[in-house]
Amino acid sequence: MKPLPTFFEEKLLWDKGLELVAGIDEVGRGAFAGPLVTAAVIFPQNCIFGDSDLHTINDSKVLSPKRRQILSKKIKDAALCYSINEVPLSYINKYGIGRAAQLGFYQSVKSLTSPPDFCLIDAFFIKRLKKTVQKPIIKGDSLSISIAAASIIAKVYRDELMEKLHPRVPMYNFAQNKGYGTKFHREQIRIHGLSSFHRLSFNLSSFLD
Repeated sequence: MKPLPTFFEEKLLWDKGLELVAGIDEVGRGAFAGPLVTAAVIFPQNCIFGDSDLHTINDSKVLSPKRRQILSKKIKDAALCYSINEVPLSYINKYGIGRAAQLGFYQSVKSLTSPPDFCLIDAFFIKRLKKTVQKPIIKGDSLSISIAAASIIAKVYRDELMEKLHPRVPMYNFAQNKGYGTKFHREQIRIHGLSSFHRLSFNLSSFLD
């Protein structure tokens, strides 16, 4: 069984006197439809979880929807502060997903009620922040508890958004696929074309042939 994320990276920073360490992640980068959602989480320094559920924090992709829902609430309760930001479809279509992710990361940091001393980000540098105050970690959501926590609250938020969109275009079944390019979703694009919720910047027209 793969080990769960830890506070290893956070503790290295705490030991240097950097008390406010933010974990940052995004959800929805590869989806065919809907917004991108980013989140940031700061846990108290030398945080020790007394709740057994919090000990199961992991990359949101490997958790069940029910487990994510439970953990999202508990993460918010345990965190010193957190933020969730939505980058709208209009921005993604105009500027592309890479720039949208950068905007979301930056907004998530700036939306925290306590400005972080240092940021741990899943895979990417945040271009608008000094490199000396951040560290991108490849597969960070499976290594850092703070990044994993951000991925969970972002995932729960975005899933709920896509479920609310479902009744408006039920043929794509956003309630189940959350806008990702499943086989069923691709087939429905071929049949019905693209909706106003699809990402035009992703060249999805290839699925209309």
